[in-house]
Parts: sequence; C-alpha cells; structure tokens
Amino acid sequence: MRLIRDALLAAVLVSQSAWAAHPWTIGNVPSYYQGHYGTPQTIGIFYDPTYLQYQTPQLRLKLTIPYISVSNLPVGATLTNGTLSTRTQNTQTTTASGLGDVWLAGHFTVIPERGLRPALVPYAKIKLGTASAAKGLGTGRNDYEFGLGLNTTIGVNVFPFAHVGYRFVGSPPGQRLRNIATYDAGVSIAATLHNIITAMYAGSQSEQAGYAGPSDVILAWNHNVTTAGSGFQVYLDNGLSNGSANVGVGVGGQIVF
Repeated sequence: MRLIRDALLAAVLVSQSAWAAHPWTIGNVPSYYQGHYGTPQTIGIFYDPTYLQYQTPQLRLKLTIPYISVSNLPVGATLTNGTLSTRTQNTQTTTASGLGDVWLAGHFTVIPERGLRPALVPYAKIKLGTASAAKGLGTGRNDYEFGLGLNTTIGVNVFPFAHVGYRFVGSPPGQRLRNIATYDAGVSIAATLHNIITAMYAGSQSEQAGYAGPSDVILAWNHNVTTAGSGFQVYLDNGLSNGSANVGVGVGGQIVF
C-alpha cells in the first residue's frame, strides 16, 4: 500500500511547476484497507502517514512518519509498509496500534525530459524498522530500495509515469524474507487547472515464499486549492491478488509552501 501512495504523490508532482517558488510540502493521507491478504481472516488496516517533503526541479527528498492500527491480525503474522510481510493460517487474532516504519526517500533527475525522451529519475529509499515487532506492526528490521522512475508529458496535460525498483528486505530472527521487485505504471491527467485524475497499476513480489505479492489498480482525484499545489486527494484501491486488500480508500491533503 505504501508504494501506491508514493507513486500517486510522484504522479501528481509531475504535473506541478511551482517547485522553485514553493519547495516544501507537508501532508497527511489516512487510508483504510480490508481484505484477507492470503489468511483465513478479514484484516482491517488503518494507515495514517504524515510526510514532509522538499522538492526542486531536480531533487525530491521525503520523510514519512506513519501511525498504524490493525484489527483481526492472525497471531504470528507481521505487517510491513502497511501490508503483510508474513502470514499464518492461525485462527487466533490480535489487535494492535502504534508507530509504523519511518521512511526516508530521495529522487534525483539525472536526465530531464526532452521531446520523446522521458525524464530518468533514479531513487533510493530506506525503511527504518521503528514499528513494533512484538505487536506484529513491523519486522523490526531496516529495508533498502533502489530504483528508477520514468515520466514524460503528452501535450500539455497528460503525464504518463512508471517506476521499477528492487528492495533489500531485512529479516527478523527465525524468518527468511525475500528481497523483492516493486513496480508501477499509470497516467495523470490535468482535467483543469485545479483537478488532476490519476489511474495506475502497482504491485510487487511477495516477501514470503508461497504467497502472492500485492497487485492493485488505483483511481485518484487531486483537487488543488492553490496554484502552488495545496489541496486534497481521494483515492480508491481494488486488489487484484490475494496478497492485496480486497478494497481500500484514502482521503487526505497537503500544504505546499
């Protein structure tokens, strides 16, 4: 789920041009997801990330600090990034909440968009294992991801984008989590000066052998109240695999200054 929020934010930023005058963004996008995630239980996950971002035409740095709450989590299962990293078929469940995993991310445009050539934007992310492993809210280990983003413009208001990455996953004692590939692709359309519609697909491999990875289609609407990009966002998510939630929704906003 977290990769969905990051990709949506990146897609919206592609269509904004006020970075130099307004480089800072602070935002909050609470979301709720419900599904089986490959377990016998219907799990509910509330994920509430607050982020601070610094943006220039070439550089984007972002810090995300989330609060997370999960209900009906099978005993022995573990969350990571707002979804499940390990699953069990245990019929006993638990409820927990607290600080999630803190993320640091950096994106840098090495080749700008020109004509038919898309912009090339390598990125690096670090997940700090700050979520409680004892509560099942995280693995307690750091993850490291490296990847490449592509984005371009068609006409003046259509913004295709894609990202592919590879995540080195930290495994807790007694577990053998796998490193995974992550990927997404979609398009943002500036319907008007203040309204942006985004449709995208996002997925990744499963960190746990024997289970499907998350696979989702997402539709989002951003309404910019100011020309700098302050406004709000609503998005809907439909899971395509049993590694995803059945359904999810997010509503939040951002202030650009």
